[in-house]
Amino acid sequence: MPAVTAITIFCDAEAYLRDAVASVLAQTWPHWELLLVDDGSTDGSGAIARALAAEHAGRIRYLTHPGGGNRGMSASRNLAVAHARGRYVAFLDADDVWLPSALAGQVAALDACPEAGMVAGTTEYWFGWTGRPEDVQRDHTPATGLPPGAVVAPPTLLLRFLRDETQPPGTCSVLIRRETLDAVGGFEESFRGMYEDQAFLAKVCLTVPVLLSGECVARYRQHAASCYAHSRAVGEAEAAEERYLRWLAGWLARHRHADGPEWEALRRILWRHRHPLLHRVMRRLPAALASR
Repeated sequence: MPAVTAITIFCDAEAYLRDAVASVLAQTWPHWELLLVDDGSTDGSGAIARALAAEHAGRIRYLTHPGGGNRGMSASRNLAVAHARGRYVAFLDADDVWLPSALAGQVAALDACPEAGMVAGTTEYWFGWTGRPEDVQRDHTPATGLPPGAVVAPPTLLLRFLRDETQPPGTCSVLIRRETLDAVGGFEESFRGMYEDQAFLAKVCLTVPVLLSGECVARYRQHAASCYAHSRAVGEAEAAEERYLRWLAGWLARHRHADGPEWEALRRILWRHRHPLLHRVMRRLPAALASR
């Protein structure tokens, strides 16, 4: 049985899918399986995935939704989780790549830290995949603001996310125990695209301690067709954020977190969303008074 199940979901990703799979095949840690989930592709990426599964039979499997439909990112990840055989699960989006030692380092870290339900590394924001020098100069790896090796108990990590003190890890940079995935109920299928990762991470960070390895394990490709870039381009990002925050408020209430510090932090953010003009005035008020 593989120690790690790697999951790659895709929809019309023929330009990048081979690179993602190649980065899994290049892992120095050999005990993995890869599940490729086709979320209703209409380009050639389904054929690419089927060919890769045939070429690496027993290591790579190809999955689709009933009827080959498009169910969204969360449902596609959950489909793969239902077929996963590994005791650990990792996620790699079709347009991202892992560094060769990603699984080796994260498996060792989680093996050595039984109290942690998930390990999170750092992620390089990868502009330089284009090969243009001006894009290469934009590559960077955001710091977590916490020391490497820190084990962060609930709800501290979510609080840091909400307060913009720590940037949430990308899904391509986490390795999670299968029992943790089951305990939090997998991904929220009401999130088809943007913020599906944030909803999942919020549940994990409120349920189990998380180990921060400090190791950069993945490259997060920056391009105009990504889910995040598309949402911002069409003006959906702010509405998606508010929908996530309202979902989080409901989740906290249902799971008896409504009197904790995480609820207070969330309440402040929701107030800013409901009263954006008043919030801007109040932010400027101390400077205005000081200038008198």
